[in-house]
Amino acid sequence: MERVALITGGARGIGRGIALDLAGHGWTVAICYRTSQQEAEEVTRTIEGQGGQALAIQCDVSDPTAAAQLVQHVEGTWGRIDALINGAGPYHRVPLFEETVEGWSEMFTNNLHPIFYLAKAVAPGMKARKSGRIISFSMANADKMEAQPHVTAHYIAKAGVLVLTRTLAKLLASDGITVNAISPGFIDSGSAPPGELDGVAKKIPAGYIGEVDDTVQAVRYFLSDEARYVTGANLHVSGGWGI
Repeated sequence: MERVALITGGARGIGRGIALDLAGHGWTVAICYRTSQQEAEEVTRTIEGQGGQALAIQCDVSDPTAAAQLVQHVEGTWGRIDALINGAGPYHRVPLFEETVEGWSEMFTNNLHPIFYLAKAVAPGMKARKSGRIISFSMANADKMEAQPHVTAHYIAKAGVLVLTRTLAKLLASDGITVNAISPGFIDSGSAPPGELDGVAKKIPAGYIGEVDDTVQAVRYFLSDEARYVTGANLHVSGGWGI
């Protein structure tokens, strides 16, 4: 049976890794990007070159109307969405009292709100089929509710992702839909600012920085039949950092 995944932020980093992995396992993949057109087209070319089906769609999922139209586009093209993977989520580091109103708002607008918009849009189709998977990304220590003077808004948004994940899980469980979160620690995905990962390994109990494939494997588990009874979970992929 054809399975269709919609991956936001699928042009680069972890989202790209997920897209290529799922395509390699027979999934049809739609990726959404906001500005990374060249990278998105490279992902689709790679998938199609390997005999898979892929679609790259430019969309700002922080816009609720655009998010709904994105889901309609994918469902109109392939008739279904079996998995929604919320991979988009920018961040910036700035001391709290130097944060701007725009910067504060951006963290919630891009990290938290789209998960609600997209879940609301994909839920009817998943309910009708009594099957579906929704996976979102938090961060490895967001469940500790610690003070975060330099990434305050981003951290609060990622804590909100966990609350939203559990709420969606409870609401959609009776329809055969699972909703889970993955909380990466330090992952060498190419998205960190230059120098940020330097010296980080010594802070990680496992002793090394994670790779994109570590996160991909977590996604694969949540999409598997083995995880059919797992919902509302938050899986740390951090080598012990943040726990």
